[in-house]
Amino acid sequence: MNSNFKEQIEQFKLRNQNRGRLLVSCPDQPGIVSTISQFLFSHNANIIESSQYSTNPEGGVFFIRIEFECPFLKEKANEMKEQFTEIAEKFSMEWTLTPVFKVKKAAIFVSKELHCLLELLWEWQSGDLMADIALVISNHEAARDVVEGLNIPFYYIPANKDIREQVEKEQLQLLKEHDVDLIVLARYMQILTPNFVAANPHKIINIHHSFLPAFIGARPYERAYDRGVKLIGATSHYVTNDLDEGPIIEQDIARVDHRDNVESLKKIGRTIERSVLARAVKWHLEDRIIVHQNKTIVF
Repeated sequence: MNSNFKEQIEQFKLRNQNRGRLLVSCPDQPGIVSTISQFLFSHNANIIESSQYSTNPEGGVFFIRIEFECPFLKEKANEMKEQFTEIAEKFSMEWTLTPVFKVKKAAIFVSKELHCLLELLWEWQSGDLMADIALVISNHEAARDVVEGLNIPFYYIPANKDIREQVEKEQLQLLKEHDVDLIVLARYMQILTPNFVAANPHKIINIHHSFLPAFIGARPYERAYDRGVKLIGATSHYVTNDLDEGPIIEQDIARVDHRDNVESLKKIGRTIERSVLARAVKWHLEDRIIVHQNKTIVF
């Protein structure tokens, strides 16, 4: 890892040694916010930020994200999780309680096109993408010099549909060895198998070079050009076994017209892809996303 970033991580951990994030989803009912607030108060925690949403106050689903400061959180985190289990059972909650000082480890998968990888690395170098980039995996050598220049481990693993299971076995072993929390597909142009996806539920973020649900799959810019679209876009989403149909995290668009050919559409699109993927990854790292069915709640 880059020595400058090691220092950034240590400073981040020090600043956030007492900060935690609580994400909850459960059937909407009276008393949820009051009970959570009382629980945090009982641990002398101060709520810094709170956002909530209900699909329907009568019989809907309730979502809440709370960021809090709690003295001696490092020492108390496991105890708090154990105690919160009783509350979760009472309200039928799905929940996570995450100490902010535990910086998530990320793996980036990339192929030939490097613009999304470079954006993530720029954000990472500046300290705006707070993750430990543990490794980069690619089925091409194009990214090696850039990645190794930052002292990030780079693994070249050729991949195609004929050897996919063998390749993924090697990839999964690397992810396990590096204790990876998040996988980012930064224009990794290979389809993942159901086994790989099942091993990493809601932990794989993809960027699709189209404003989904339009132009799912390969060659979206060519198909968009043939259709004569006036808007192009990009979509970042969690990966599921349904191609390009996982829960959408972020999207953006740009206006185009008849003067734009396929190459100019791609050039415009790359700018959108970079920013959309970076935002989605940041929100995941900041525990701002709750997945509900095939949608996301982004606080």
